[in-house]
Amino acid sequence: MQYTVVKFFGIMCLTKKINNLDKGIAKYVEIMLAEGVETYESCEGGKGHAYPEPTIRFHGSCAEGFRALSVALTFKLPVFALRRVWDIQDLQPVGPTWEMVFIKP
Repeated sequence: MQYTVVKFFGIMCLTKKINNLDKGIAKYVEIMLAEGVETYESCEGGKGHAYPEPTIRFHGSCAEGFRALSVALTFKLPVFALRRVWDIQDLQPVGPTWEMVFIKP
C-alpha cells in the first residue's frame, strides 16, 4: 500500500494512495479515509459522470454523517450537502447510507 501526505488549507495528514479515483475528488476521498470515514463510492461529477456534482458515499450509523461532516469542515472542504440515502434494489429500499456532495471548484 502506498501512502502520501495530503496538505489541504495548511492541515496535513498521512493517507493511503488509492488508484482509479477521479482526479477531481481524489484528495477529498483520501482525507476522509485518513480520518476513518468508510467511503465506498465517489465521483468528481459533471458531464459523462455518474453524479452531477462531486460526491462521496460512505457507510455508518446515524452519527457517522455528522462525524464525516466535521472532518470535511475541519479540512475546509467545500461541502454543499449531507444526505441520508436509500437506494432501490429489486423494488426494495436498501440503506440508509450517507452521501456528501461538494461544490465543484
